[in-house]
Amino acid sequence: MAFGSGSCGNCYYLGNDEGAILIDAGIGIRRLKRHMKEYGLSFANIKGIIVTHDHADHVKAAGYVSQEYCLPVYATELVHKGMRGNYRATKLIDADKVRTVEKDCEFELAGFHITPFPIPHDSAENVGYCIRYGEETFTIMTDVGMATDTVKEYILRSNYLVLEANYDEEMLRNGKYPKMLQDRIMSGTGHLSNHQAAQVLAECLHPELKYVWLCHLSEENNHPELARKTIEMYLRSFGIIAGKDFQLEVLRRLIPTGPWQL
Repeated sequence: MAFGSGSCGNCYYLGNDEGAILIDAGIGIRRLKRHMKEYGLSFANIKGIIVTHDHADHVKAAGYVSQEYCLPVYATELVHKGMRGNYRATKLIDADKVRTVEKDCEFELAGFHITPFPIPHDSAENVGYCIRYGEETFTIMTDVGMATDTVKEYILRSNYLVLEANYDEEMLRNGKYPKMLQDRIMSGTGHLSNHQAAQVLAECLHPELKYVWLCHLSEENNHPELARKTIEMYLRSFGIIAGKDFQLEVLRRLIPTGPWQL
């Protein structure tokens, strides 16, 4: 399930019969504790935190959560370095809790087989995670500057997919953001628009892809229904029907979305 998705903070919980993991910890620890309690989830089941990149909305509370619940934090070497230099992270990761992973190298945690893979974004480094459990594959890719061949490859592997749909192009161009920030968002190391998300889904959608969640929507430059309708209408032009050929959901920014039984 998603405890938050967007520039306000990102955090996802994925569990199985053997344990659970957190993907990013960018929401406040009090908020995380409240959500865990509301949904009857226990920190005792969590075996570690895996981090996509070092921006504060993904790592703000990672140090606190790691320390309080004695959880290792898994990230690439460059992401760990970026977290140590991030003044907005409320606490550094203790040295004995640092676990370094490498892109395209699988590791195991809580019974999940996890492979980090590169995603372009203007952070120290950014990875998506392809997570296998049994016969099912769950993939998360957030803060996607552009849909690279690697991004497409991992969509084609997935049964369940969390994919960024950050902004509507017209809203961004006509909004309050300065031109420099607009250019950064629309660059190949910025974020994925609704239309770009629709394009890559149209190209890579396959019969084994059962569920897609749209993540990291901008508060100022997007709207959940706009993101959904943009993607549904684009896919329909290719004969692909959301709700029939696959399920499509939009993750909420400030409140939990889910849980789902995969």
